Amino acid sequence: MSKLIVNSYEEFASHLGEELGCSEWLEVDQDRINLFADATLDHQWIHVDVERAQKESQYKSTIAHGYLTLSLLPYMWDQIIEVNNIKMLVNYGMDKMRFGQPVITGSRVRLVTTLHNIANLRGICKAEIAFKIEIEGQRKPALEGIASFLYYFI
Repeated sequence: MSKLIVNSYEEFASHLGEELGCSEWLEVDQDRINLFADATLDHQWIHVDVERAQKESQYKSTIAHGYLTLSLLPYMWDQIIEVNNIKMLVNYGMDKMRFGQPVITGSRVRLVTTLHNIANLRGICKAEIAFKIEIEGQRKPALEGIASFLYYFI
């Protein structure tokens, strides 16, 4: 898998409507879930209590926080694209974001992206990326939506 290399707004815009790529698979294990719970102070038992989840959860396992799944987006996005000649990149927003199904602990996820829209806002590139975070072996994604990024080209 090779990264898409983009050096200018025009190069980026030439990919409008195209799939930009997908990331490597990443395992979401209990250690990652526990660290996220500690960082966000969200220790709900469905995420961190393995024994209780095995007995009481419909999934018979703990599950990842939905926002943990979302938080993996920048890491996986970086595997897909390299944008050169920028001063900075800013997360701008999320649209139409929906959690499709939970990520059961031990599952592997990956990001699949398409350039949904792109605009030049007075020299700032606003890229809207349609994304799906897929779960290996599952038809329905864990998460999908449109992520907007602002690229400040030099």
